[in-house]
Amino acid sequence: MKLLGPKTQVSRPITDRVKESLFSILNKYDLPAGKIVADLFSGVGSLGLEALSRGAESVTFVEQDPKVSEVLKKNIEKAGFVKESKITRADAFKIGAPVDEKKYALVFVDPPYACSEDVGQDSPLSVLLEVLSEQVSDDGIVVVRVDRRTEMLDRYGRFKIVERRQWGTMAVTILQKMSE
Repeated sequence: MKLLGPKTQVSRPITDRVKESLFSILNKYDLPAGKIVADLFSGVGSLGLEALSRGAESVTFVEQDPKVSEVLKKNIEKAGFVKESKITRADAFKIGAPVDEKKYALVFVDPPYACSEDVGQDSPLSVLLEVLSEQVSDDGIVVVRVDRRTEMLDRYGRFKIVERRQWGTMAVTILQKMSE
């Protein structure tokens, strides 16, 4: 399905080829079918909607921009996933993935590249991963999309890198929450 896009230049849509490759990798982890998912910095909802189309139980979309949130809402309606979706308008760096009942098995973190250049121990991304450690189930997966030149740390608290892939100018790092 072709998604509606915002009338701004701030988004970095993920290509269908990269999305297909990413979800093939996630399939190794038995994701996302039947799982609770969050899509942070969701933009128009490409990753979360793909997760729903592949059988995710539900997706919480976190997007701060009100205009982009309106486009996201239209895309969710167009895709027919209103009941399985929740939109939270907030800064994902501050709230992470708000938990209703169950913790998340999969979280997509796709901040603007400018916000993810610093990925050190005290960076906004590191603080976000600390928040997510309380919101993600044991053995849960967090997928972080950054510029390919950005080298993430091997560990962020209870999250450990298990895979890193690169496509063109972007890289995807898959972190898994380790049991205590």
